Amino acid sequence: MSGHSKWSTIKRKKGATDARRGKAFTRLAKEISVASRAGGDPETNFRLRLAVAKARAANMPKDNIRRAIKRGTGEEKGIAALEQVTYEGYAQHGVALMIEVVTDNRNRAVAALRHVLTRAGGNLGENGSVAWQFEAKAYFAFLPEGRGEDVLFELALEAGADDLTYSDELVEIFASVESFKEVSDALEAADISPEEAMLRMEPVNSVELVSQKTGQVMKTIEALEELDDVQNVYTNLDVTAEALSAFAAG
Repeated sequence: MSGHSKWSTIKRKKGATDARRGKAFTRLAKEISVASRAGGDPETNFRLRLAVAKARAANMPKDNIRRAIKRGTGEEKGIAALEQVTYEGYAQHGVALMIEVVTDNRNRAVAALRHVLTRAGGNLGENGSVAWQFEAKAYFAFLPEGRGEDVLFELALEAGADDLTYSDELVEIFASVESFKEVSDALEAADISPEEAMLRMEPVNSVELVSQKTGQVMKTIEALEELDDVQNVYTNLDVTAEALSAFAAG
């Protein structure tokens, strides 16, 4: 299991509070709203279907899901429209960041990002300054639940996936963006419900730092993720087992 995914698992365990759950619902609602711009029917809008499935898996109330769809389709009047923007920048120690934002106020979002990064010794960059270090990938993560590695590897390969990593804690599948639906359909046919199913930015090459410096960057990324307008933060930081242990104990 990759360091990033172990890190995500730790954060989920640490974040099982009502306050963090409410923040998660807000993020899910924004994801649904943005997806529903292409149509409010999950049966014909694949991206919306995934967003709604993720919200249901998180036990998000049905009324919240309906309101989020209406906001995206424009049926919910008197509410500012949301826009999705990706910002590029650096954390301390030269670690590259891709920051996905969904906001109704771009100026507010940029000011908040700049404040967190400047305080940490990083900075926002120009468009293209970081993006070349990443590539878009389809990503799926789920619990093995007794399924063997060989069986899952064959399933993923036949669906067009590029790679699979397997451990007793988590299975991860990586695929091209074009293969997203095929892999998703194959998992559904196998009665597998992913904890995560998304398009995300993967680093072309990773940067490894000593444990202390890794922890500093991880705290900066957490601070970014706490911002209301931030949906996802992607990094080229290679999180080692040693750094994870220190972070989890902190």
